[in-house]
Amino acid sequence: MIRFQRLRRLWHSWLRNESPRRPVLRWPPVLKAGLLVVCLLVALVSSWPWLAEPNLRPGVPAPFDAVAPKDALVVDSEALEQRRSSLVPRTFVQVIDRQESQRLRERLERQLLELQRVARSDAADRVGPVNLSPEEQQWLAQQTPQATTEWQAAIRDAANRMLSQGLVNTLALAQLRDAASLQLDNLGDPGDPARSLGSKLLASTFQGTSNLRTDPVLSQRKIETLITKQGIPTIEVTKGSLITRKGEPISPQEYDVLDYFGLVSRSPRLGIWAARFTEALAGCGVLLLLMRRERPSLEASHGLLALGLLLLVQGSKIWFGAAVSPLAVLVPPTLLLAQGLGTSCGLAWLAIASLLWPLPVNGLGEGRLMIAAAIAVVAALQAGRVRSRAQLLQLTVLLPLGALLAEWLLLRSQINAGNSAWTRLAPDAGELASEALVMGILLMVAILLLPILEGSFGLLTRARLMELADQERPLLRRLSSEAPGTFEHTLMICSLAEEGARAIGADIDLIRTGSLYHDVGKLHAPEWFIENQVGDIENPHDRLNDPFASAGVLQAHVDEGLKLARRYRLPRPLADFIPEHQGTLKMGYFLHKAREADPSIAEKRFRYKGPRPRCRETAILMLADGCEAALRSLPPDTSDAQAKQTVRRIVEARQRDGQLRLSSLSRTEVELVIRAFVRVWRRMRHRRIPYPIQAYKKGFPA
Repeated sequence: MIRFQRLRRLWHSWLRNESPRRPVLRWPPVLKAGLLVVCLLVALVSSWPWLAEPNLRPGVPAPFDAVAPKDALVVDSEALEQRRSSLVPRTFVQVIDRQESQRLRERLERQLLELQRVARSDAADRVGPVNLSPEEQQWLAQQTPQATTEWQAAIRDAANRMLSQGLVNTLALAQLRDAASLQLDNLGDPGDPARSLGSKLLASTFQGTSNLRTDPVLSQRKIETLITKQGIPTIEVTKGSLITRKGEPISPQEYDVLDYFGLVSRSPRLGIWAARFTEALAGCGVLLLLMRRERPSLEASHGLLALGLLLLVQGSKIWFGAAVSPLAVLVPPTLLLAQGLGTSCGLAWLAIASLLWPLPVNGLGEGRLMIAAAIAVVAALQAGRVRSRAQLLQLTVLLPLGALLAEWLLLRSQINAGNSAWTRLAPDAGELASEALVMGILLMVAILLLPILEGSFGLLTRARLMELADQERPLLRRLSSEAPGTFEHTLMICSLAEEGARAIGADIDLIRTGSLYHDVGKLHAPEWFIENQVGDIENPHDRLNDPFASAGVLQAHVDEGLKLARRYRLPRPLADFIPEHQGTLKMGYFLHKAREADPSIAEKRFRYKGPRPRCRETAILMLADGCEAALRSLPPDTSDAQAKQTVRRIVEARQRDGQLRLSSLSRTEVELVIRAFVRVWRRMRHRRIPYPIQAYKKGFPA
């Protein structure tokens, strides 16, 4: 039992970063369920080849040497498909389209009706469905209703015969009129008006139309008949001949032979699938644990982003099979995560994505995968140093060039070593260049998507921190103009906190930017804070004379600061500086005033709501905020030892109050921060040379 408790304590301490006292951000149950669903999807996609796909496929390296057990003639499916594809464009069977035939009959009826109106009209120049000759006009005018009905019936019979034979829309008009005239031979000689008018009418109705459609079933039967007549392509296999060699890609012909001898299994391999599924699911869990250990404040959206990228990569591996480019699927996501979540998180994702590789890689094989992993490691390490988007764009050029050079050197080394398999299977220089180009394009896309992901998933990149630290940002401009005293106080604290972070190796960019925004809540009532009170203006707190209301004003600058952070869409790590720099400190002055009137007043009513600092950066800011006023008030002749003692007294008071308990600051780090604060104070209080000022003569302006 004791041993189990020790192991449990060790496990919990491993999950936390630097100190077991550092809190881990809790995730809501709904987001936990979402993460579990994505983990299951990743595991399912990663194990899919062992569940629903054959164990062998063309293009996949052979897992074993295969020898033909007997003589056989095997159908060459690739050659058969090529022959079938060549016959499809020029081999088809057409049948009569009954709907189109009915539409043409209705069109003919409209033409006959219009011609009948022309016959009844007194106007000689009335436009009809066809151009009538004088003889045809005279014949049409002389027809009795009985004769007209018989003539129209003959036209309909001829139309039905033509439609039953099929119409082609490319037939010339003259030939169409001749065909119609032949169908009307019962109406007299070719020059007879009844026959010529009928042929004109039929040709006008059927011109440019077709009542034929292609029948796919009959066309396929005809293609199969032609293939049978030409002979089905086969592969002759003799007993004992080598079908595949282990490690070499399986050709389509070799796959046909393996399938013929029953060496290709299409049944689900549940044992292997369960192992792969469990492996992928465990990999997702380990990835989340590593990310939370590195970043205890990791949000659920960050985990969803990492798992979503892993799902996309695993799907690409399955979709493209052995032809997938490791560079294209490993390097861009690693760079993106390293930029947004840190180098360690990017490397953790890279390790899991490299291990969960369901299919072998063609070409340079494992060498390509190792090169891709090495390039991704370089990308992750560089991402931690990149401080602008321009430097990211430089990486989109340098990383593909480095990958191209590494793969080319690997290829040349294998060829020079006389490895015949590599010489036969490895990609050429053009393929390597194409792969590097694809990786460069995907890196560019990732960089373009980075600002969108920053807003959607709450990522905080170095470039984003640099942009938010720009003092021309709207919120900082408001602070400098509406609360100038607070802004100067902020700049002083920023110097102290930055030096303290540099002394212990904390995140300098984060603490610099967080320091600039930590007091923006004072914008709601800047005149209520001493640093903004100029001249002999009465202190509003003295006029209010209510310590409880004054304590509410102080707490309000934290609450209003959080509202401004949400309004200006500050990332959560920066917004945390607003409440955590005050923690749960006492408002000592107003507590003293309240106890003068009622000594039984509870101290809790005069404490900030917190939370207390939960990381080293917010803890350093709390100490800098407490020491700034004390260091400013020291007389000019104060020694370094006296200044250090002043800072130490304030820091120890914060420690006794329990404000640093969750920050993971060690005693050594606290001592280094104290010395850093004194160095900044010394720079601020440096001596200057007294310049002589010449006295002005009387009568001249000074």
